[in-house]
Amino acid sequence: MILILGSKINSSFFPILDHVNNTFNHVICSGASILIIHKDSVVLERYIGKQSGEIDARPVQPDTQFHVASVRKSYIGFAVSYALYYGYINSIDDPVRSYLPELEESAWKGTTIRHLLTHTHGLKKEGNLTVREYIPGSNWSYKQIGIEALTEIVKRTTNKSVADILHEKVFRPLGFIQSNWYSKKHKQLVDVILRYEGDEDWSTSESTEGDKMNMYVSTRELAYWGYLHLKKGKINGKQIVPREIIDMATSLQSPSTLHKDLPQNGFLWFVKDLPAKKTEIGHFVPEGSYQILGFTNVTLLVIPYEDLVAVRMFNSFGSPEGYDYLSDVRSFGDTIMNCVTN
Repeated sequence: MILILGSKINSSFFPILDHVNNTFNHVICSGASILIIHKDSVVLERYIGKQSGEIDARPVQPDTQFHVASVRKSYIGFAVSYALYYGYINSIDDPVRSYLPELEESAWKGTTIRHLLTHTHGLKKEGNLTVREYIPGSNWSYKQIGIEALTEIVKRTTNKSVADILHEKVFRPLGFIQSNWYSKKHKQLVDVILRYEGDEDWSTSESTEGDKMNMYVSTRELAYWGYLHLKKGKINGKQIVPREIIDMATSLQSPSTLHKDLPQNGFLWFVKDLPAKKTEIGHFVPEGSYQILGFTNVTLLVIPYEDLVAVRMFNSFGSPEGYDYLSDVRSFGDTIMNCVTN
């Protein structure tokens, strides 16, 4: 099966293109794109600029693959949900050390898989040491150590990598050929434009197991990934993945002990539940929506209430001075809602 949606370009959504162009002019990038799916049709699709800063660079186009940075975590969340659904993981409230017993007990004690999935584990790396910042479930912070533990739990319990699971359950069944983890560059991959030479936040990897920050996805396939979630795993009348896998990943899973104004998560997705001051989902975006972001300013937003999926892509990296990333991504969602309601 190859997933292809019909196109009904709708001028009501053009303000979103203006929003993306405005962001394009504020971040450090050479290329961008936007794709909106509304009620099973592509209503806006546009490609902007070039894949790199070189004079003879390839223009951004439908097969261009953007570095999705932390958007990759939605694929990791799927793999964890898969492992849970098929019984490889017993419960997300199991202690992490029951799956990774080699981890240091003093640091990891009381930390569950739920804490890893919702960024509430309270751990960070200092050199080779794992250090506790706060009691699990009492606060929220975005740290790579939790992602590393999750991908290792998936690999150990299922005997498959995150990439294996995604290729088997999603990419091959839906005919995705522009979603993958790459060890080497090729012509469809954008250059990521760093804020400055030697940016210490940037890293590459030769791992193709889905455990590192080297995933590139085309605009359409990222939108289709969101569409698979919107449709609860059912495409063209066929249940590609069990509905429960999608439901677990995209419903609120944050610990009840978490302060109401902190960001709320499903299986790494940000979810819209109660109004939260520190959420990165727009104020006007309705409850039940979910979103995933990347440091490259890539955003995937799913709004079930409006039967809508929105993707914006950039080949930037981080936020230049004077650019408020969170404010911009919130207004992206709010602009979409204005287009829908007007």
